[in-house]
Amino acid sequence: MEDIVFKVLVASEQHVQYASIICEEMASSAKARGTGIARRSPEYIQQKMLEGKAVIAFHPNGDWAGFCYIETWSHEQYVANSGLIVAPAFRKHGLATLIKKAIFQLSRTKYPQAKIFGLTTGLAVMKINSELGYEPVTYSELTHDEEFWKGCSSCINFEILKSKERKNCLCTAMLYDPAEEKNKQKTKSGINPERHTIKQSLQKIKSYLLASPKNDEDNKTQQSSSSPYTFSHIIQTLKNISHG
Repeated sequence: MEDIVFKVLVASEQHVQYASIICEEMASSAKARGTGIARRSPEYIQQKMLEGKAVIAFHPNGDWAGFCYIETWSHEQYVANSGLIVAPAFRKHGLATLIKKAIFQLSRTKYPQAKIFGLTTGLAVMKINSELGYEPVTYSELTHDEEFWKGCSSCINFEILKSKERKNCLCTAMLYDPAEEKNKQKTKSGINPERHTIKQSLQKIKSYLLASPKNDEDNKTQQSSSSPYTFSHIIQTLKNISHG
């Protein structure tokens, strides 16, 4: 397979001319897969470009190759990376992964505290999402913003969504929670503030014990009375470790 170095960048005013072909390819791709998609107008795509809330990809020869955009919901508490599309001629070259990573990083930069979610029926997209830190969730964990769910009305599966009272549909819901990811990173790094404090205490206790004279009873009595590391303190520290 040919190794193509695509150019993936944040879309801007100079790219609005591609809005129509992007919308056409989104609709055509969904029809070919037999799956639903929330339809967007060329004007909507153009607005995303003007706001700097989209990424666009090009082949080295200048041909349009792919696209994805950002939507925000619930007062920017939730972000969706929507409309991922790769031109048919450039599929199976890893471009979808490049675009997903780029739009994910753009979302994290613009909305660092927001939860990023997506609804998809594509296994390839699910795989990419998992690699980025998304996890499958129930629909109840997504935004409750009515405007988001209205966007599903143009999907061919909308009646299924309605019949299920928005509890599930054919799409799989996936969510990236920055707070959860932060906790995971702390766990992976082995950093636990409480245990770190205990470790420091033990190091100080060890230093004290090593510095204490072993044969001078008077010095023992003097240091033990002035030191915070009493026998009861040492026992309590060891208890904390056993429970931590």
